[in-house]
Amino acid sequence: MRKFASIVAAGLAVALAQAASAADLPRKAPAYVPPAPPPMTWTGCYIGANIGGAWSRFETDTNFGDLSRSNGGFAGGGQIGCDYQFAGNGLVIGFRNMFDGTTNHRDQTFTLTGATGTADFHNRWFDALTGRIGYSWAPPWLIYFQGGAAWSRVEADFTVVEPGLVTTSSASKTKTGWTVGLGGEYRFTPNWSVFLEGNYYDFGDRDQVIVTPVACPAGCAFNTHAKAATVLVGVNYRFW
Repeated sequence: MRKFASIVAAGLAVALAQAASAADLPRKAPAYVPPAPPPMTWTGCYIGANIGGAWSRFETDTNFGDLSRSNGGFAGGGQIGCDYQFAGNGLVIGFRNMFDGTTNHRDQTFTLTGATGTADFHNRWFDALTGRIGYSWAPPWLIYFQGGAAWSRVEADFTVVEPGLVTTSSASKTKTGWTVGLGGEYRFTPNWSVFLEGNYYDFGDRDQVIVTPVACPAGCAFNTHAKAATVLVGVNYRFW
């Protein structure tokens, strides 16, 4: 009996020692699970470039008739802006400034009493400062509407040819107007996006008077109205 009790006591002592030793061993750390990346957001600023086509319409009202001409040309330039996306939904608001040079040019001949003339119109560049509001229904996609103020360099050159005499007159002015547009943008990386958009511009009226000895001794009035539209594709680099 004593021998059996001794064996049991020894067994208990060994078991307790093993349990204490196991408790002192370091435990294996759980496997590291990296946090999920933050959702893509349109909040931030950007800078980019664009290229496309521009179409201008020059409407000139005179006291001897109306002159209206449309033409197409090249447009290209750059833009800079910032956006903010509201948390929990796809609403995006922002602002942007875009500057584009153009090759829009159009001339037209006209007839006066005892003379002929040529009107030569140029639209040198656009500069548009717009606010925009958009909606992102999926993280990489954004559709937006924009509108705001626009400026353009509009030039009108008039030449009147009379017997033995050529009279010229020029009007060059940076016109202030307005613009509206619609576009879509796609983020193909977290920092890079591409966009396609169309815009309409209206730059108002410009008055001018040309005086010639025969055809316009009292002055011929010209009122020029410039409008334009662009279709542009561009790329933006987004930061912050």
